Amino acid sequence: MQLAFPVTTERLVIRPLTVDDLSRHHTIFSNPDIVRYLYEEPFNLQGAEEHLSRRYGVELPKEGEWLNLGVEVKEEDILIGEIGLAMLSETNRHCEIGYVFDSAFSGYGYATEATAFVVEVAFTVLNAHRVSARLDARNLASRRLLERLGMRREGHLIENEFVKGEWTDEAIYATLEDEWRARGGPPEPVNLRT
Repeated sequence: MQLAFPVTTERLVIRPLTVDDLSRHHTIFSNPDIVRYLYEEPFNLQGAEEHLSRRYGVELPKEGEWLNLGVEVKEEDILIGEIGLAMLSETNRHCEIGYVFDSAFSGYGYATEATAFVVEVAFTVLNAHRVSARLDARNLASRRLLERLGMRREGHLIENEFVKGEWTDEAIYATLEDEWRARGGPPEPVNLRT
């Protein structure tokens, strides 16, 4: 099964990133508060352009690859964030998810809705057995998002990475397909058009 883009959820349009997203990509990734818990420092325009150029594409990820997609609110035509899906291991059917959203759009559940979509894609389209997320353990908003989706906190690694000049803890969250299905899948309907 392949995805036909754009894909819609109840309130969102999820689509491939394009060169036309540069201004919004720069706005998001140049904000120190948004990138606080990411590996990257805030980008200047050239850095944002180089970063975005590595995120184009619509192919579902193979082992070791990521698919990054843009997220818009329906009928608003503005990039509010990005979601990512990686195939960590085809043998173990293990996918990883990631997300970055403009804080100006927080509090509406958009990030939760988009992240639920990408978890559903991992299970439905990529036949994942397990979906995980890794994050800076201090990122309370991100932890809460994963917990709203019913993901279980599986680990807390103490000072396992040196990021932006400091040792940081990493939290690991995950869910198995049968757990996801037992909870009824995504919190809101997802239209996986094929």
